[in-house]
Amino acid sequence: MIRGFEILEGYDGINLPTRKTAFSAGYDLEAAENVRVSQGKISLVPTGLKAFFPADEVLLIYLRSSLAVKYNLFLANGVGVIDADYRGHIILPVTSLSGDFEIKRGMRIAQGIFQKYLTVDGDTIGVGEQRRGRFGSTGDF
Repeated sequence: MIRGFEILEGYDGINLPTRKTAFSAGYDLEAAENVRVSQGKISLVPTGLKAFFPADEVLLIYLRSSLAVKYNLFLANGVGVIDADYRGHIILPVTSLSGDFEIKRGMRIAQGIFQKYLTVDGDTIGVGEQRRGRFGSTGDF
């Protein structure tokens, strides 16, 4: 298998992401734990998952639009970018603009979309190097 999701050890009983219709681009990711999101604060929502896919792809993570429209929830970073060499836990930074909200275990909170990307001619950045860290491991700025 060259593309997919795996459940991390210690997260028994959660579901692997699935598409809900034949034309859905995104795979629905569920919360692996109950998390309280407070207004104006960033809460980290574990998915209990990691992803694997080819080196010329990226996994883009978007909060489900219904959560934004109905409850004023947003991903703190707008769109999550999971690089092909990231093998860690997919954790979602969620914030609320209008009050506290309880994310329940099993709630579909985000969509993951696998997408190919291009690099510029002659790009050799990172050739032969391996990621050493986890969440936020390529640095802050």
